[in-house]
Amino acid sequence: MTPFICLGFISFYTIDSIISNKVESALQSNLKQDLMTLENAINNLNHVSQQLAYGGGTNRLLEQLAVEQEPYERLKLLNDIKTELNVISFSNPNVGLMMFYDPKTDTHDFENFRVRGTFAPKQLPVLAEYPEITYYGPYKSYNGSINQYVFSIMRKVNLLDQNLYLYIETGRSAIESLFAPQDRKESSRRLLILDDQRRIAFSEVVQAFPENTVFPASTANKTSGYNGDYFWNREISNQGWSIVSVTPRNELTQERNRWLFQITGIFLAFFVGAVFFSWLLWKMVYRPLDKFNMEIKSLIHSNVKEHTEVTHIPEFDYLLYQTRSMKGKIWALYEEIEVKEKRRADLEVEKLLYQINPHFLMNTLDTVHWLALMNGQHEIDKLVLSLNKLLYYNLGKMGEVSTIGDEIDALKEYLQLQQIRYDFQFDVDLDVDEKALTIPCPRFLMQPLVENALYHGVSDDGYIYVGVQWNEQALQITIQDNGAGMPQETIDRLLDDEAKDSHKVGMGIGMRYVKRILQATYGETAVLEIRSEIGKGTIISLRLPILRSGI
Repeated sequence: MTPFICLGFISFYTIDSIISNKVESALQSNLKQDLMTLENAINNLNHVSQQLAYGGGTNRLLEQLAVEQEPYERLKLLNDIKTELNVISFSNPNVGLMMFYDPKTDTHDFENFRVRGTFAPKQLPVLAEYPEITYYGPYKSYNGSINQYVFSIMRKVNLLDQNLYLYIETGRSAIESLFAPQDRKESSRRLLILDDQRRIAFSEVVQAFPENTVFPASTANKTSGYNGDYFWNREISNQGWSIVSVTPRNELTQERNRWLFQITGIFLAFFVGAVFFSWLLWKMVYRPLDKFNMEIKSLIHSNVKEHTEVTHIPEFDYLLYQTRSMKGKIWALYEEIEVKEKRRADLEVEKLLYQINPHFLMNTLDTVHWLALMNGQHEIDKLVLSLNKLLYYNLGKMGEVSTIGDEIDALKEYLQLQQIRYDFQFDVDLDVDEKALTIPCPRFLMQPLVENALYHGVSDDGYIYVGVQWNEQALQITIQDNGAGMPQETIDRLLDDEAKDSHKVGMGIGMRYVKRILQATYGETAVLEIRSEIGKGTIISLRLPILRSGI
C-alpha cells in the first residue's frame, strides 16, 4: 500500500500541475485569439477611416459642399457623398455605422444606417486617445438595425477650415462571438476591457469587477493571477488597451477534481482488492505458517498436547502431517537415546567391575612371578612373566596407539607361552623389516591369526612364518603355516559370512575380529587374502596402507 499511496500523491501533484498549466495555457491562447479578433476589427476601422479621412474623393466632395450654395448642386453633392460611403461600407462587411460628426454643432450627417437615440460621443467608454484619433468600446451600437456591443473609432477628417470627425463602428459579425449575451455563451468565461490606464471600461462581471474602477493587478505587466473567486488572464493590444478573461475558480479546478475523483475511485478499488488479497494470504499462508511455528515450538516440549488442526489446504496439511510425524519420530529417538544413555551408564559400571578382575589377576601373577624367582622356579617364573606381559598388552585401551614393534613383542610373548603349553614342537620364523617396527597399526592384529594357525594347522614338526615387509605405499604382513589346510568353502565362509557360527570359539571369531578392526581403521583400503591347500598349509596376507599420524 505504501508505494501505491506515494505514487498516488506524486501522480496527483504532477497531473494537477499539468492540468493547471494546460487550462491556463488554453485560457491564454483563447484570450490571444480574442485579442487578435478585436485588433483585426479595429485595424479594419483604422484602414477605412484612413481612406475616408485622407482620401481625395470624399474629402473633395465635402469641401465642395461647404462652399456650394445652389440647392440642386448641394443635393447632388449629398447624394454623391452617400454613394461614396455606401460603396466603402459595402466593400467592408465588418464595418457598421459610419457618419461624420461636427463637435461644434454636436450634429452628425451622412450616416449609412439609422442612428438610434441621441449620439453622445463624450459618454462613450474611451479605450485609447490620441491627438487626432480616439478608440471607444465596447458599448451598445448606435446602429438602429442591430442591438449588440461594438467598438468604434473617431478620426479627424483632413479638411481645410473645417472641424469635422469621422465616426465608424464595427459591423454586425465583427465581434459578435466575443460580446454575445451571456445566456448564449457555452462557458462561464467572461471578458473585461481595460483602457490604457488599466481602468475597466467594460465588464461582464460587474459584481466582482465594477466598471470605471482600476483593475486590481499587482503590476502593470502581469498577465495572469487570482482575484477573489476568479482566475484572470490579460493581453495588451498594440494601442495600449487590454482585454482580460475571468474564469471562476471552481470551473478552473473542475477537470482536476474530476481526475481526483477518478483516482480516488481507483484507490478505493485497489484498497478493497488489497484487503481481500491480504485476507486470502492471511488465511492461506500466514495461518498455516503460524501452525508450523506452533508445531516447531512444540518440538522441544514432549508433554505438549498433540495438535490435530488442519488448514484445509492439501499442500500445507501434508506438510503439517509430515512435521507432526517428524516430531513423533524425534521424541521416539529421544526416548531411545535416554534408554541407551542409561544402559551406557550401567555398562560403564559393569566395565569398571570387569576391569577389577584383570588387574587383580595381573597383580596376582606378578606376586607368583616374584615367589617363583625367590624359590628358583625359573620355568614358572618365565611362564608367569610372559603371561603377565601379554595380558598387560592385550588389556590395554583400544584407543591407544600401537606399532608393529609392539605387536611383534606381544606375539613373541604369546608364542613363548604356547611353546610351554603345547606338547608338540613347532618352529616360528619371524621376518620383520626393521623400518616397519615404528609404523602405527591396530592393537591385537597378528596374534589372532597366529593363534588360528596353531589351533587349526600346526602339529608335530609344525612351522609358522610371520613376515612383515614395508615400502613407501603399503605394509605387507604374511602369516604362513604348513598345517592341514582348508577347503575353499571354509575360506569363503571366513571372508564373507560374518554372522554364521559367530557364537562358536575358533578361527571364525579371530578372523571376524581382524576384519572388523581393519574395516574400522582402514576402511576399504586394507586387503585381506587367504590361500590354502589341503595337506600343504595356509597363507594369510594383509596389505595395509601406511598410517602417517597414528590410529
